[in-house]
Amino acid sequence: MSGCPFRQARKRGQSSPTFHKSVATPVPFGKRPLESVKKTRATLGVYGYFPLLMTSVVGTGSRGGLMLRKTIVIRVFVALLAGLVWFPMASAQAQQAWLQVEAQPTLAQAQSRAQAYTRSFPNVSGFRMPSGWYAIALGPYTRPAAEQELASLRRNRLIPRDSFIAFSNQYRQQFWPVGGRPTPPAVTSQPLDTAQPDPQPLIIPDETPREARNSERLLTREERLALQEALQWGGFYTGGLDGAFGRGTRAAMEAWQLEKGFEPTGVLTTKQRETLLTEYRAVFAALGLRTVRDTEAGIEMTLPAGMISRARVETPFVHYDSTTDDGVRVLLISQQGDQRTLFGLYDIMQTLEIVPQDGERNRSPTSFTLTGQGSQVHSYTFARLAEDTVKGFTVAWKPEDARLMNRVVEQMKESFSPISGAVLPDAAGDGAAQQIDLVSGLNIRRPDRSRSGFYIDTDGTVLTTTDVLGQCDYITLGGETRATVTARDNALGVAVLTPVAALAPPAFASFQSAVPRLRSEVAVSGFSYEDVLDLPTITFGTVADIRGLNGEDTLKRLDVATLPADAGGPVLDQTGSVIGMLRAAPDNSQRALPKDVQFSVNVSAIASFLINEGIQPAASDTTQPLAPEDLTTKASDFTVRVSCWN
Repeated sequence: MSGCPFRQARKRGQSSPTFHKSVATPVPFGKRPLESVKKTRATLGVYGYFPLLMTSVVGTGSRGGLMLRKTIVIRVFVALLAGLVWFPMASAQAQQAWLQVEAQPTLAQAQSRAQAYTRSFPNVSGFRMPSGWYAIALGPYTRPAAEQELASLRRNRLIPRDSFIAFSNQYRQQFWPVGGRPTPPAVTSQPLDTAQPDPQPLIIPDETPREARNSERLLTREERLALQEALQWGGFYTGGLDGAFGRGTRAAMEAWQLEKGFEPTGVLTTKQRETLLTEYRAVFAALGLRTVRDTEAGIEMTLPAGMISRARVETPFVHYDSTTDDGVRVLLISQQGDQRTLFGLYDIMQTLEIVPQDGERNRSPTSFTLTGQGSQVHSYTFARLAEDTVKGFTVAWKPEDARLMNRVVEQMKESFSPISGAVLPDAAGDGAAQQIDLVSGLNIRRPDRSRSGFYIDTDGTVLTTTDVLGQCDYITLGGETRATVTARDNALGVAVLTPVAALAPPAFASFQSAVPRLRSEVAVSGFSYEDVLDLPTITFGTVADIRGLNGEDTLKRLDVATLPADAGGPVLDQTGSVIGMLRAAPDNSQRALPKDVQFSVNVSAIASFLINEGIQPAASDTTQPLAPEDLTTKASDFTVRVSCWN
């Protein structure tokens, strides 16, 4: 209290400055109005206002009275001084304590960080501070509990190292949780360091962005390259490996953080870098990528040796089968040959189940690539012609492993190296697994079912049966060309297919409008055995009736022994002109017809259907009968297999 005017006056040997001999009013304050006194109090605060308080206590009177009053003043002064010293301590003890873990300059940043902490702590709150910043705090606690909790969380590195204890009077409005909530009662129990279960894995960063940047600056170039390589391997980074954390690397880090549930800052913390590299190394360990030199095939390349093992040789393949549940398979391709061999292999590979139909196809004079993407398997095939040999590889995997295996494919492509002078002989392998639906031990891709159809114009438009069309994911003509259903008549049982890609058929059908005679000879052209044979089968019979069993004038009844896959095929007279389309056998479980009883849709009904769809059928002007072999050749040129795939 060196600034007290009483003590200053006594040191100078003067009387009290608060009195005047003739006027009993406070001299230093004079006759100031009340507003001035309030202003002075507000300016000086409690301690600066104390002389004014003392002046108010001491009044006029005798010298003895003055001494008494001085004694009272001193006692009051001591009591007030003790109270002022005790007041802030008692207030701090009574207030709720908080562990302030962060402060952010904007509300949006603070809400984002509060949300991140809420995933790991149940008692996160956010408050606006007098400075305008926004605090994120855990609590509330009692002061002793807060001190122990702070030490425990710091020790376990669960909160930033610069976290500290704050009190309720240091905060203003509450912004988190959103909408606010009543402040829970203070925690009076001791922090449960040993009684609580082990803390769950945290998703909040172990470092603040500033701390993360500081620790990042200490990384060596090799460590930076390793992080870029790990991000690249995971499919997050597509740039070059240069060790420089530019815009592309920052975007990759942010994408990785988003996928892992971290705040997307674009700067990895120490623990996040450790997690990224640990996952990356674990993937490599599982793949077992290493260089394999197959001297029999004459190929050296990187293979996922941790997932496959060499199984058998069946020209032109060396089979490496899966040894895990991942289902990864590798074929090394090796055979003698020229460009025709290469092109033939290109066609054969596309018929195999290991190469699904969806995917890019690229062929050059000296190489080809095939990518296959199906619901059960994805694959990649590469082959090239060099030194009178065709060498390459196929790798197949499950669709869910596409991102990882696409990176493996890159490694395999870059490392592929033919060994000069070594190639599989044409007779390699024991041939024990030879079957009609196998090629060198690989299953040929087969449709779920096939029917027949025939071309009706130069654009490759096909007329076929509606049988099973509704059960197909997609339809092909001849096993390769995709087609779509552009028109159908379910009552007649006929449909029009249009090829997706341009198609030039070798021939197309012409229609005979004249009504055939009863018992006249007819022929049905169709793929009786579905995809087993490459050419249609001709089945001969006769016209049994020019109407259906119930008198339908749109049908003819035939006496011919056909198979289900013949449905949709053309019915021909002896000149090779089309007089109808074979209908599918009726699905009637209550009544079974004799096997030789079949029906065809007559030409007049077909013509009306096509004309309504804007298609003009070609009329036949042929009257000369054909020999059976010539009839077979003519029908084969415009009959096509219609395949249903799922």
